[in-house]
Amino acid sequence: MSRFLKEQYRSMEAYTPGEQPRDMQYIKLNTNESPYPPAPSVVEAMNAEQVELLRLYSDPTAKNLKEKLAGLYGVRPENVFVSNGSDEVLNFAFMAFGGQGAVFPDISYGFYEVFAELYAINAEKIPLESDFSVDYRKYCGKNQLVVIANPNAPTGMTIPVWQIEEIVKSNPDAVVVIDEAYVDFGGETCLPLVKKYDNLLVTRTFSKSRCLAGGRLGYAFASPEIIADLEKIKYSTNPYNINRLTLLLGEKTVDAEDYYQEKCRKIEETRAWTTAQLEELGITVLPSKANFIFMKTDKMDGGELYKTLKAKGILVRHFTNPRICQFNRVTIGTKKQMETFIDTLKEVIL
Repeated sequence: MSRFLKEQYRSMEAYTPGEQPRDMQYIKLNTNESPYPPAPSVVEAMNAEQVELLRLYSDPTAKNLKEKLAGLYGVRPENVFVSNGSDEVLNFAFMAFGGQGAVFPDISYGFYEVFAELYAINAEKIPLESDFSVDYRKYCGKNQLVVIANPNAPTGMTIPVWQIEEIVKSNPDAVVVIDEAYVDFGGETCLPLVKKYDNLLVTRTFSKSRCLAGGRLGYAFASPEIIADLEKIKYSTNPYNINRLTLLLGEKTVDAEDYYQEKCRKIEETRAWTTAQLEELGITVLPSKANFIFMKTDKMDGGELYKTLKAKGILVRHFTNPRICQFNRVTIGTKKQMETFIDTLKEVIL
């Protein structure tokens, strides 16, 4: 690092994204990307005429996309925020609402801890239970920014909406963020609670269930007042935060809802098949409602299994946290990809 970096950032540990190696052809099961392409109508929207329009700035209000999202989810446009990936919503939420501190699980999306450190927020990391579940009671009455991924990552486990409501009700003077990046794969959304509570912020992404990880598009639902806060920060940092093409593709994606729901159900079916295959091999798999599974085997060290699979052309995600270092997170790919994964795993551990 340079001698010019502010002191508060010198010891900060940045978020580590999933590997994107180019040394060989891999079956990529490490970054929770969709194995399926965008809907045909989305692909068709990317044409020369639209590329030529890149000379013009994008719409900073994202009016069309907001209206389409509002229509799809039964809210008003003023309840919708559109962002450069859901990470931007989370970034703004920590910046705007973390003044009294923040609480989140000790094992969850790694960016929560990074954002807390970035903004010098006093953060409490609440340990998951021994079975990796979230005890909602430990988040009640905190009156600090509460951030919970539901389904959680990397475990894939969920908490019921009634427990989320208890958290929201018991923290009336603080914002509660529910990160629903993976909710479309069998989880239960708490979106209806937005109409009932003015301190709830629900974040979503086009990266997983909408096959647009490379498009960098996210969105959120909240009261008009919270949305106005997020807009204020956006206009104070990067008003043109989403490029023209991504906005267009987002609109076309919303129009193709049936296509994406069908792909989500296919991923759920493949997840169930993969889980059954792993359990037949005596492998522990946590109950997942996401587009990935979290697994471990007594037959090989977690880190060694990750390295061995990588050498055979299959990428999974390994974490070094002592509580989960024996686990590996495996994205659900196509049925063919998962068959190859299971066959390779058998070669390795049997």
